[in-house]
Amino acid sequence: MTKSVDQNTQVAPMLDRRDERVKHAEGLGGSIRAFLDRVRSGDLGSLPVIVGLAIIWTVFQSLNPVFLAPNNLVNLLFDCSTIGVIALGIVCILMVGEIDLSVGSVSGFASALVGVLWVNQGWPVGIAIIAALAFGTLIGAIYASLFNRFGMPSFVSTLAGLLSVLGLQLYLLGSTGSINLPYESPLVNFGQLLVMPDPVSYILAALPGIVLLVLEYRTAARRRAAGLSSHPLGRLLVRAVVLTVILEFIVYYLNLDRGIPWMFGLFVGLVVAMDYALTRTKWGRSMIAVGGNREAARRAGINVRYIYTTAFMLCSALAATGGILSAARLASASQQAGTGDVNLNAIAAAVIGGTSLFGGRGSAYSALLGIIVIQSIASGLTLLDLSSSLRYMITGAVLAIAVIVDSLARRSRVSHGRA
Repeated sequence: MTKSVDQNTQVAPMLDRRDERVKHAEGLGGSIRAFLDRVRSGDLGSLPVIVGLAIIWTVFQSLNPVFLAPNNLVNLLFDCSTIGVIALGIVCILMVGEIDLSVGSVSGFASALVGVLWVNQGWPVGIAIIAALAFGTLIGAIYASLFNRFGMPSFVSTLAGLLSVLGLQLYLLGSTGSINLPYESPLVNFGQLLVMPDPVSYILAALPGIVLLVLEYRTAARRRAAGLSSHPLGRLLVRAVVLTVILEFIVYYLNLDRGIPWMFGLFVGLVVAMDYALTRTKWGRSMIAVGGNREAARRAGINVRYIYTTAFMLCSALAATGGILSAARLASASQQAGTGDVNLNAIAAAVIGGTSLFGGRGSAYSALLGIIVIQSIASGLTLLDLSSSLRYMITGAVLAIAVIVDSLARRSRVSHGRA
């Protein structure tokens, strides 16, 4: 009896202190303290990439005032979309702690397949696109089979795939080397010219704030019903309004020139869909669990093989999608498609955006933020008429810094018990 009373005596002050922390957290000061606590514990989120992007934009704008001009930013969004979609697939495979080195080759072959089937063989463009997407998905299924059945490391299987698919691309294009796509076709117009009408872009810019408010309000209501602390409605309204104002201003500024490209809208739509799948579905939670600890996920009843299969297939399918968009952007399919720095930029974008190389941590928005960083560097150096060698060196330095930050954040999470 005495022991029970002593325990209650010890627990009561702890509950009082917890309630006091909750009260403090309801104010602005409490929010700032909670944010600083998360940063100190290694939960950085998108903070490093946002800070880095602000520095990059400030430097290039000071060196060339054209950098942040609406026309240049619209071109930047067009260029972000192609490799950004490929980087989104890299996010999927990194989430489970694996890698795909063949995304560049898969994207190049997909563009070549569309060109051959559509232009040379006379297939309808829609059927040619479906065939290219099916091929990309099949490649991912082969990688998954090699990994699940034979335990072949993804580094080795995808490296072999890089060489094999590149050979298929060269064989498919033959001695011609390239195929020009019809400039008047809807696919090329989509990749080069089509932008959203102003009213549509303003409506779409308002949706994230509305969705955020609705979701946060429902979460707060459920927490209050369960007797837990929740954010006040005023704070939710402020967050939604601030987000909406920022997005509406961005749309207004870009509409001073041509406006938001539909191709970039497709990329953002894929990012939003992937984020929903990763954060609000059983499959997404299983992806995170497998990436965090494969054996623990298996013991928890998760079908680990199925998760790996879907990750590889999604990665290759998105790589094929990026290749098709690249062909639309360039109005051609060539032997150079998917080669060069496509592989490295896609992987670098996912890592720079905040997806962990160790698996289990990341976000679909990593692909969006990371590719904007990489394309900003490329655009800024192009405007300054500097050598592409500098772009490689700067991108490599940014990638190295991102990996160092990820490693340090991981150590901090372990030391704070949040790994």
